[in-house]
Amino acid sequence: MFPNTWKSDIGSGFLVFLIALPLCLGISMASGFPPTAGILTAVIGGMLVSFLGSARLTIKGPAAGLIVIALGAVTELGAGDNILGYKRAIAVGVVAGVIQIIFALVKAGKVGDLMPSSVVHGMLAAIGVIIISKQTHVALGVTPEGKEPLHLLAEIPHSILNLNPEVFFIGLLSLLILFGLPMLKIDWIRRIPGPMLVLLAAVPLGLYFDLEHEHNYFLSNHLFHVGPKFLIRLPGSLASTIQFPDFSAIFSATSIKYIVMFSLVGSIESLLSVSAVDSLDPEKRTSDMNKDLLATGIGNTLAGALGGLPMISEIVRSKANIDNGAKSYLSNFFHGTFLLLSLALIPGLLQKIPLAALAGMLIYTGFRLASPKEFVHVYKIGAEQLFLFVTTMLVTLATDLLIGVGVGLILKAALHVKNGARLSTMFKAIVQEERKGDELVLHVHEAAIFTNYLGLKTRLLSVDDNVRTVVIDFEKAWVVDHTVLEKLHGIERTWTSRKLVLTGLDGHVPMSTHELAARRKARPAVAA
Repeated sequence: MFPNTWKSDIGSGFLVFLIALPLCLGISMASGFPPTAGILTAVIGGMLVSFLGSARLTIKGPAAGLIVIALGAVTELGAGDNILGYKRAIAVGVVAGVIQIIFALVKAGKVGDLMPSSVVHGMLAAIGVIIISKQTHVALGVTPEGKEPLHLLAEIPHSILNLNPEVFFIGLLSLLILFGLPMLKIDWIRRIPGPMLVLLAAVPLGLYFDLEHEHNYFLSNHLFHVGPKFLIRLPGSLASTIQFPDFSAIFSATSIKYIVMFSLVGSIESLLSVSAVDSLDPEKRTSDMNKDLLATGIGNTLAGALGGLPMISEIVRSKANIDNGAKSYLSNFFHGTFLLLSLALIPGLLQKIPLAALAGMLIYTGFRLASPKEFVHVYKIGAEQLFLFVTTMLVTLATDLLIGVGVGLILKAALHVKNGARLSTMFKAIVQEERKGDELVLHVHEAAIFTNYLGLKTRLLSVDDNVRTVVIDFEKAWVVDHTVLEKLHGIERTWTSRKLVLTGLDGHVPMSTHELAARRKARPAVAA
């Protein structure tokens, strides 16, 4: 039976649909998938996954953060044949979905708590730069020669000198709308989803420039060509959007690499998004991470089997969902329903969307992931955090996501050892308990860092109902990680019936003036 909140959920679901429609198309094409693959994924994520234990207010669908992995899989598995690469990539998606189901069954939903925020944000910043490096050329109407992110970035000046003016005008206007909308003081305009405003401007421009027909035009004594290749092209029927995977290369080293990427990066990004959305929930409800991961895994297995992109809990659309009054999982269901109806009823209108407009939306998304504000924010937390952030980003740009994240994690652990953590306690939280009436004191010894945080969190979540106050005393911990402090403050925000108090930090040296900066304390000298 549907919850009685369906009236507010249908409204929020419709507004999220307006945001999701162009983004699903753009993410699909940037990933090397057919444009409808993203819509198919969001339909499954909304109409099916909503009822499988998915987190209440999250929107399930394709995400810009997985573009890099999806495009890499299509390119490498196809070896020049994009159709073959796509079919092998969705086979990878099926296996990755099954692995996510296994993760959920063995209660691995807590893996998101092991990821240091500086490494995660460095990975996301790298993804943002990669998206910008690829989509800038699309917005300029130029086909670049390079394939790798650093080469594509280096080619941007050449593409600017050879831009197609009509295509570029659509891309530039799209960017101006997206960057300018938040600056407007008129509330009713700011309430209109930015991607929808872009389409309202870009589609008429595409018709005015007659992009549907091949033709040349002169401007400043230069000849330029435009045509349907600058517009979205959809399959002839709804049924033809469904494609089946090719498992012929599923045991190859390349397939295994991308299976690991999809299952790990997709799971971590999705779990982090669920955690962030829970903190925004007006009712302060918490989601079962393992149930959500199970639902996502089932959705990904089905999406891959039918030709869709991988799905995650998408943070931007989920936040818009909450901001527009969502109350339950039905908003995600309605968002998927509206997407299905759009694909069935208005395919002709969708094919009038210029690719430059979608590129503008993705560039805007990429900029938000790699915003200069992110660098400033991380620096304020501490110079070590900025070092991890930048290193993860640069290594990811130069190699791939797995290597970038791996290097970030190793560096993070090495810095903890340098700051006083012992290898013997890297993965074991040493906590001594003391009960004082309705107050529970947890004395943390040695180190409170990202690798042993799960032990502390498990104890916190098992506190009995009679405890009104939980005190975490760090006086005997030589190292207290920023990630641990950040996650503890996140738990504090969700607790409504008891208090969480952090003490014992006065004797530590903070790494910066930020309230959640990492802290360390020198060990006493050992007598000779």
